[in-house]
Amino acid sequence: MSSHPMPPVAILPGLLCDSRMFGDAIARLPQAGVIDGFYGGASTIAAMADYALSRLPGRVSLLGHSMGARVALEIVRRAPERVERLALVDTGVHPVAPGEVDNRHALGALGREHGMAALVDSWLPPMLADRSRERPELVAALRAMCIAAGLDIYAAQVTALLSRPDALAVLPGIGCPTFVIVGAEDRWSPPAQHEAIAAAIPGAVLRVIAGAGHMLPAEAPEAFVAVLAEWLAHPATGSPCPAPGDHRDRLA
Repeated sequence: MSSHPMPPVAILPGLLCDSRMFGDAIARLPQAGVIDGFYGGASTIAAMADYALSRLPGRVSLLGHSMGARVALEIVRRAPERVERLALVDTGVHPVAPGEVDNRHALGALGREHGMAALVDSWLPPMLADRSRERPELVAALRAMCIAAGLDIYAAQVTALLSRPDALAVLPGIGCPTFVIVGAEDRWSPPAQHEAIAAAIPGAVLRVIAGAGHMLPAEAPEAFVAVLAEWLAHPATGSPCPAPGDHRDRLA
């Protein structure tokens, strides 16, 4: 995206993901664009935020998916005046969990020994809802996207995740309209985690999308785009936020 102005809706991808994760959203929301290029190979959340900020317009509606939501929260921490509204999708704000370092490094070792395809074939299936794993075209597309990222990007992004800043502390100070969105079958970042995130953000709106896992934007694009349309119609900064706890519905 570095050679063109960023549209007013900026999407920040997660681990091993690029614009292919959001193809349907971009097609249906022409005002949306993806910060692509794997954040320039950055290996810290702070550097990823700097990479994105240098490509954003003055004010933007900001959507982060998975690791990208942690980048979005770092942008809110650094430059809240740049964020008109915020969407946090399939993510977490917890510190490094027990066993996480070993598990992420084990995947990297698998990739170095047997190739990127072996890493992705171990990592990707648990990220998907049960019925998504039965859709060969979807699995093949996501698999190709993640393999194309390569081992160097995996290593850089895992380094960033394992040294991630405290995102939990950012939540109570968020002043812009915020949606927290998750797939009902997200086992990596489950709905209960998102309920806690939404409860910590003043006026946050929680949306749980049935039949989708961690790769929600690609697994359930129609439902995802419908929630994004609702998000974009929500009053922007400067209008009163809804009362905490309101509008926390489940999408069928």
